[in-house]
Amino acid sequence: MVKIFALNVLYKGPNSAVWLKTAYDLTSFNFFQRSSIQEFMAFVSKTIVERTQTAARQSVKEGEYMCHVYVREDNLAGVLISDHDYPHRVSHTLITKVLDDFAARIPPSSWSTGSEESIVFPQLNAYLAKYQNPREADAMTKIQEELDETKIILHNTIEAVLQRGEKLDDLVAKSEGLSMQSKAFYKTARKTNSCCSMV
Repeated sequence: MVKIFALNVLYKGPNSAVWLKTAYDLTSFNFFQRSSIQEFMAFVSKTIVERTQTAARQSVKEGEYMCHVYVREDNLAGVLISDHDYPHRVSHTLITKVLDDFAARIPPSSWSTGSEESIVFPQLNAYLAKYQNPREADAMTKIQEELDETKIILHNTIEAVLQRGEKLDDLVAKSEGLSMQSKAFYKTARKTNSCCSMV
């Protein structure tokens, strides 16, 4: 069964990415692991947005997950994390639709200074729920021509996205956005190559 786990909206600032809105569906994971998995998905989303060029799309394959990212010319960015079975084209079309809707409802002046608490965009959870079935997006995909003009870069691992000399283990160790529990969970998952192999 195809699955979307995360749908996030960020703003790519000059020094780091700013969180604007997030939606997660982690019901398929063990209850006690969900908070750690969500922290890692957030960490990976932010890291990939910061390392994606403006006006570019990427799809990063890592373990059993796909992380799709699009940073628009105005630096509004979307990230969709799914399993491998969710169609890439539908993922990128959905990100484009979410960002267009977000930009129409939330003024650009609040993107660089916004916070997840201050921005009201309940539509993100609705998109996450509605498009769990990629067939729902068929009509949307047919009318979306922008993707035909945009090359999507596919990477086999997140390490391919990182800057030269950067290591994911080092970024995780230095991250202030991850709890000690999540860092320990990451190390265990790395060793067993289990549910969080994407991070």
